[in-house]
Amino acid sequence: MFAVIKTGGKQYTVSPEDVIKIEKLEGEAGDTIVFDSVLLVGGEGDAQVGAPLVEGASVAAEIVDQGRGRKIIIFKKRRRQNSRRRNGHRQHFTSVKITEILTGGKAPAKAAKKATPAKAEEAEKAPAKAKKADAEVTALFDAPAGDKDDLKKISGVGPVLEGKLNALGITTFAQVAAFTAEDIAKVDDALSFKGRIERDNWLEQAASLAAEK
Repeated sequence: MFAVIKTGGKQYTVSPEDVIKIEKLEGEAGDTIVFDSVLLVGGEGDAQVGAPLVEGASVAAEIVDQGRGRKIIIFKKRRRQNSRRRNGHRQHFTSVKITEILTGGKAPAKAAKKATPAKAEEAEKAPAKAKKADAEVTALFDAPAGDKDDLKKISGVGPVLEGKLNALGITTFAQVAAFTAEDIAKVDDALSFKGRIERDNWLEQAASLAAEK
């Protein structure tokens, strides 16, 4: 008997005793979980095809392990900007062993909970974290009088980062062009992007933009 389930935006063909790696789910090793997004059940008589889900069907599984995949290197380069960024990423996954394929609304032999993506809880917390981070940005410099410059013209500065720079008291190209090593260290520490100012040549860009005004 086999089934096709959907979890983490992907589809998997599974049979009892199969061990598969899927997008990270909430739970610990030994927990029993149930996948209720079953698209197809087959192997005994005619296959049951869902529209889109098979009514009363579910797949029970036991969490074997929570782990992380191999590292993937992400490299970005901007032409003629002297900008290069290299980051690594290891995707979280959950390894599960399929124990039962159930139909007709049957419940699994062991008490189980619905498979819940781990990132769902993180997504709910993200807005609160972002608001807290913004609230923690305090002025480090005295903003000069007059109109603000469009700091987004500096390569690598977007609307969000421009807002944070303004909150620090940085509002003009002239200020950025005149940064000392101590100023750079203060901004790096406040915004937690060590080396970005020098890596993206903010001082040279700001000096050129200030001269064009």
